Amino acid sequence: MLEKSTVIGMVLGFISVFVGMVLKGAPISSLNNPAAFLIIIGGTFSCLFTGFTLEQMRNFPKLIKKTFQTSDSRPKAELLRLFVELSQIARREGILALENKVADIKDPFFRSGLNMVIDGMDPDFVSDVLDAELQIMEQRHAEGMSMFSQAGTYAPTLGVLGAVVGLIAALGNLNDIEKLGHSIGAAFIATLLGIFTGYVLWLPFGQKLKVMSQIEVAQKRMIIEGILSLQAGDSPTAIEAKLMVFIPQSERDQLKAGKAEA
Repeated sequence: MLEKSTVIGMVLGFISVFVGMVLKGAPISSLNNPAAFLIIIGGTFSCLFTGFTLEQMRNFPKLIKKTFQTSDSRPKAELLRLFVELSQIARREGILALENKVADIKDPFFRSGLNMVIDGMDPDFVSDVLDAELQIMEQRHAEGMSMFSQAGTYAPTLGVLGAVVGLIAALGNLNDIEKLGHSIGAAFIATLLGIFTGYVLWLPFGQKLKVMSQIEVAQKRMIIEGILSLQAGDSPTAIEAKLMVFIPQSERDQLKAGKAEA
């Protein structure tokens, strides 16, 4: 599904800048400056290719696409109910009975952990494997976020570079006041593009990936806690109490109210 907040932010960003230009009397046609686009866009990607590996750069379009997609992971309240259900089955029929539920779980991380529990692996081993997988995931996310944070750093600086290049060109028109004014205006288009792409595109994309990563990490930690509790044979009530700490207070109150009504 489409992540509406990203779309809203992008649309508002473009409207704020370009409608603001019109209100200030700056013609939109002034953005028709291929040299400025080449310096900012081409320069930013040249820096990224220099600073990151080719394999990492291949993921760049996928990361942009990811910021426009909602997570397909289960909500925490649904995870809580699932673990309570699994614990009830395990206490009633034994841990091996959970094998019938594995096929219904789409999350590979959850499915892998549950399979290890069903196979009777040592709790410390299960914990170590899941923690290691979570750390590797966090490192992978950090690499993606750093690409956008670096792009957001490079672009405004390249905007200054583009303005300097434009001013150098403008100095060749000192004898023609009309051309000089036009050249100076064109010189600052590069600065506009650098600041716009850096602070309206790249840095917000990186921040969105950071938020999405934090949400996913919190969910994975909840899954680890639930799986280890299942393996320890905790009661459904104990598992519910443990996993409730991962849910915001407002949602806890709703869950408790729904449970009381039921």
